This record gives sequence, structure tokens and C-alpha cells, in this order.
Amino acid sequence: MTINAAQIDGKSCTVFQRTLERVGQRWSGAVLYAAVGGARRFGEYRRTVEGISDRMLALRLKELERDGFLVREVIPSTPVQVLYRPTPVGAELIAALQPLGEWGHKHLADLPD
Repeated sequence: MTINAAQIDGKSCTVFQRTLERVGQRWSGAVLYAAVGGARRFGEYRRTVEGISDRMLALRLKELERDGFLVREVIPSTPVQVLYRPTPVGAELIAALQPLGEWGHKHLADLPD
């Protein structure tokens, strides 16, 4: 959905802000972005999202699952495997965030710290 200037009102600004707050929590965006490739195990997220602690990663995965962006899948094997993969809504959100990541690669170095 493309929004033009005539469609910007208080409600659309509120929706936009709530969306940014939801995915803008520290590490949430990075964890979602790491899910681009599909299902991942905890250790794969930990290696991909540099600097995140195990505790914070576990918390963000639970929150993203609670919010309906990721689904947790337990595979009964020895040892048990747990995968986190994007839901259809999560995949749509990740696709929407990818241009933001591309913008960051292009412009982030030019921004002041």
C-alpha cells in the first residue's frame, strides 16, 4: 500500500509509530532480519546477530513469537531441535524492512554518531 500526503492523518501516524516501536526494540529488528533465510536454530541466530546475549535473544524470540512474527517449532529428535521461522505476517514484515536495511548499507556511514 502506497500512502500519499493526503492520506497522512493522526491515525496513520499513530499506526506508523506503533509499528516502529514494535520492531524497533533493541535487537528485535536484527533478529527478524536474521530470519530472512527461513527457519533457524537458536545458535544460528546467536551467531548471526553479533553482540546479543543468550538471555536477550531468548527474550526477543519469545516476544516475536508472542506477537505472531515467528513460530517456534520443536522437532522431536536426539537432541531435540527447536527452530524459529517467520510466520506469513512475519515474512511480510521482514520484506517491508529489507529496504530499510538496504538504505542503512548505503547511508549509515554518512550519519553522525
